[in-house]
Amino acid sequence: MSDTQADNLKRAPAATPTAELLERIRRHRRHTLELLTVCAVALVPWTVLLAATLPSGYKVHHWRVAWVGFDVLLVVAMASTTILGWLRHRAVIVSALATAVLLICDSWFDVSLAFGTSGVWLSAALAVFAELPLAFYLIRRVMGMISLAQWPSIETTAIEDAQPADPDV
Repeated sequence: MSDTQADNLKRAPAATPTAELLERIRRHRRHTLELLTVCAVALVPWTVLLAATLPSGYKVHHWRVAWVGFDVLLVVAMASTTILGWLRHRAVIVSALATAVLLICDSWFDVSLAFGTSGVWLSAALAVFAELPLAFYLIRRVMGMISLAQWPSIETTAIEDAQPADPDV
């Protein structure tokens, strides 16, 4: 997208969302945040339990399947991002963010599982000089694309939040 096109998008008047649409967005947002809150709270004791009970070493079966499968998933995410980007499809935002998250996870597991071995230096170098910079670059690009999107204004949302919700919805 050229700078002129981006400027035109920023200046284009946003369509005024209906009260019904804003209510539906608010309800979905609230339900999503409630679900994520419950999950985050439940994950704390689970993480503490794992930290206290997992062995420090473990013989892994199907090691090759796990790593090759993860890398295939990463290739699919990168290819999807590439294809969606060339097609200028807005779903590239989701694909790019998924790719970034997979890159961060890959660097974490590569480095943490290589501790105590001679391979830790190569894993750390790949993480620092390849995987993490690419992940953060993709996140930065996603944030830029999101900023171009047309969203209900804060003022409109605040007005709608102040109004009582319809109990029948």
